[in-house]
Amino acid sequence: MSSENLPQSPEKQLRKPRVAVVFGGRSSEHGISVVTAGAVLRAIDRTKYDVLPIGITTDGRWALTADEPERMAISDRRTPSVDELAVSPDGGVVLPVDPGSREVVYSEPGMVPKALGEVDVVFPMLHGPYGEDGTLQGLLELSGIPYVGAGVLASAVGQDKEYMKRVFTSFGLPVGPYLVVRPREWEQDEKGARQRIADFAGEHGWPLFIKPSRAGSSFGITKVDSFEGLDEAIAEARRHDPKFLVESLLRGREIECGVLEFEDGPRASVPAEIPPVTAHEFYDFEAKYIDSAAGIVPAPIGEEATAEVQRLAVEAFEAASCEGLVRADFFLQDNGEFVINEINTMPGFTPISMYPRMWQESGVEYADLVDKLIQAALRRSTGLR
Repeated sequence: MSSENLPQSPEKQLRKPRVAVVFGGRSSEHGISVVTAGAVLRAIDRTKYDVLPIGITTDGRWALTADEPERMAISDRRTPSVDELAVSPDGGVVLPVDPGSREVVYSEPGMVPKALGEVDVVFPMLHGPYGEDGTLQGLLELSGIPYVGAGVLASAVGQDKEYMKRVFTSFGLPVGPYLVVRPREWEQDEKGARQRIADFAGEHGWPLFIKPSRAGSSFGITKVDSFEGLDEAIAEARRHDPKFLVESLLRGREIECGVLEFEDGPRASVPAEIPPVTAHEFYDFEAKYIDSAAGIVPAPIGEEATAEVQRLAVEAFEAASCEGLVRADFFLQDNGEFVINEINTMPGFTPISMYPRMWQESGVEYADLVDKLIQAALRRSTGLR
């Protein structure tokens, strides 16, 4: 008989669900993940949930951290780190490997391991590889612990821009022109790869965007206007990911739309528009998180276009088999048609992030949004579903 079917003690029946907020991670988005987690920790209703903050350092150590969200904010244009928040420089948190137990253990060298209690749901506030890409989700599936957001497949698809576009194309969603350069091609036939990029530029024109295939928060993206800037742009993209994409410039308005899973299925928020950022080449990391570029919510695009982008956002959510939440990013072209740029299966939750702003304008306040995501995760089981 599994432990789930055993009678529960009155204490276990009465205790509040425990939410482990996991953040940080090994990707270049470590700092933004910490900032995002700070906002979530501030918003979780402590009368309804117990909270266990767990940070992952840049070298992969799972650390017990202080529950001090006020220390988890951008300060002097600098993002915080898990090492600054860890209660010990050597201690480690271990998740259960037995699906019949959800007991989390904390240990330090030379000390007896300490049980931290059971975790009912994980809120993974991780961005980028080793967290948002299905790797953490796979670990939680093996542990039998429910978690907020997309599962293994959807997380992997949402992280890899190449396969995201392939999935969207197979479902008939409109995507812009792109070219993929894989690591082996670049390493074994750099001349041939350059020729393919030259042919792509000849067909679609300059400027081009060079992007890491599996990174987020606009890290590693460079806009290049000619061959002279290509080498530096490729090096910057490959610094984040050995596989990179080449995309043509899509002229149009940048429109975002949030999708949230309710009990009766996914629904779309009002859309937002990202206006042209005059101080930056495009909507890059600095514009998003440091200079706080202001999005327009709701986007002034009219009822018909609003309904269309909402429909496409939900279709993208379903096409990638997403769960919980997604932010879908589009270009509204001059001919009135939308092209989907990408989805983000764990969008930012910083105070200036577009996803919570769009839902606030749609009638779901920040704290209620966090609660809905936790409740959706608690309704789901792990495993095939």
